[in-house]
This record gives sequence, structure tokens and C-alpha cells, in this order.
Amino acid sequence: MRPAAGWPHFKFQTLDVAQMPLMWFTAQDIFLLETPMTSASPGGQSLGQILFYRQLEPLSVEKHKSLGVSQVSNPFSFLAETHLVPLTVDEFGLAAVCYPIIFDTQSKTPMAVMGLRQGMNVFLGNDGSLDPEVYLPAFARRYPFLPIIAGQQPQQAAPPADQQGERVVVCIDRGAKMISTTPEMPFFDSDQPSRYTQDAIQFCREFDVLARRTSEFVKLMDEHQLFELTPLAIPRANPDGTAGEPQKLGEYLRISEQKLNALPKETFLELRDRGVTAVMHAHLLSLGLWPKILARAARIQAATPLAN
Repeated sequence: MRPAAGWPHFKFQTLDVAQMPLMWFTAQDIFLLETPMTSASPGGQSLGQILFYRQLEPLSVEKHKSLGVSQVSNPFSFLAETHLVPLTVDEFGLAAVCYPIIFDTQSKTPMAVMGLRQGMNVFLGNDGSLDPEVYLPAFARRYPFLPIIAGQQPQQAAPPADQQGERVVVCIDRGAKMISTTPEMPFFDSDQPSRYTQDAIQFCREFDVLARRTSEFVKLMDEHQLFELTPLAIPRANPDGTAGEPQKLGEYLRISEQKLNALPKETFLELRDRGVTAVMHAHLLSLGLWPKILARAARIQAATPLAN
């Protein structure tokens, strides 16, 4: 379900992807960067604030010609501080057997629940190793690459999917531990992007197609008012062993089974014909995995010295 240890991994099924011009920018062009490319990333964030990217730099022949990636142990240890990772709807089928899938209360972005709080990822070991049985979201598999639309102001809406001529800057997280000055897989061959970099950029293009499709799915759920706000609480026991007051951790959005079942037959059949009912059912199925997350979190908490 995940790539072999040591390598950033880029793979999707072949998609009909619109080609967008990609640029390798020099230092003076950095000021063009404004907004994350994909709608599946957390909204309203600027360069340097994007989930688990620490030191974003536009990929440049002048600055990064000698760089690339090398095999490292536990390459996904950067997820250790992350308990929620964005998902695309095309990933729901694989993700739904690993962890709950919820929707952010504000952006309504689908998220893979990999822990109960920031700083706890229950699928990573103490050494940063990833559970070999867990599905790794594509959002994380893009790392250390990230495409950014250049020149788009924060207050502007994202361009439509079929808009041509988008200027996309390819960035890397210069702080990623797999980036090396003596790379096994360089970013550039002479002055041109290497095969490895080309594969990474194609993966980012395909991811953006899926992210736009995810936005359409969320819009559809909103139009039919299928979301409901749900509290997240963990059970607690009193000293005498009786059930105590649950500890509320927060809230999330989910699709309401009651609202779904109340849809007119014609509306439900329309959703089915658009291929979204399988996605909805995968989400609902995944919510049965909350006990798995709670159990893993309890084991981690119990094994932590001076656990609170």
C-alpha cells in the first residue's frame, strides 16, 4: 500500500491531464508566488505555511542544479507532527479501510485521520517508520515537491480547470531530509529536469486533477445539504470503574446518513449516476475505524513517559 522504504514515490493511474506550462524560476521571481495550486491543500495559506513543508523554494537550475534526492531511512517521518492529511475522493476506497475520513469544519476538505491531536500520528513508530499496512495519501507522496500558481492574488478565486496559460512554479522543500548535495537521483540533467523530476511534476499535475474533482464532490454535498457537524469525544472512566463524562476533543463534518436516506429518489439516482454514492459510502464505512485510532492513541499515550 505504500512505496518501498527510502524513496519518495510518484504514481497514479494514467489520467487525461491538461498540460500546464511549468517554469524553473530564478531568485527575482520568488515574489510572484502567492497561492497553493491545489484545492485539496489547506486553504488560505501562504508560502511556508503549507502542511509539513518547512523551507519552500522555487526549483531553479541556478540554485539547485547539483541537488536531488537520495535514499534515506524512514522518508515519511515528516508526518510525525501531522494527525490530519488531506485526501482526494479518488483515494476514499483505499483510505476507508485504514482510518476515518472526515471533512474539515471550515474548508470542508476531506481529511485522513492519522491521530487525535497535533504531534501524534498513530501510524508512525518512534523512529519515524510508517506502518507498512497503511495507505499513504497522495498529498504526502508529492513531498518534497509542491506546485504553486504564480501571480495569483490571495483574494482571487482559483482559475477554472480548463483555463490555459496558468503559470505554475515548481517548488521543493529544501529542508526535506531526502534532498542531498550528492544525490542518487538528481533534479536536473544538465540544464533540463531529470526523468525523476518529470515524473514528480506529472504526479503533481494528476493530483491537481483529482483535487479539482474533490472540490466538485464537496460542492455537490453542500448543494444537497448532506453535511452534519459531529462532536469528537473519547470515553473516560471514573475511579470506581463506571462510565465518566466523555472528553470532547473537537468537531468535524461528516455526511449524514439520515439526510442521505431522506433524499428524493430522483436526486439519489442522479448522484448514483454521477458516481458519487460509492465515495459517500466509503466515507461512512471509514467512520467505523474511530476505535482503531483511539486504541492506537491509548497505546502510545501509555508508553509515553510521564503521560498526562
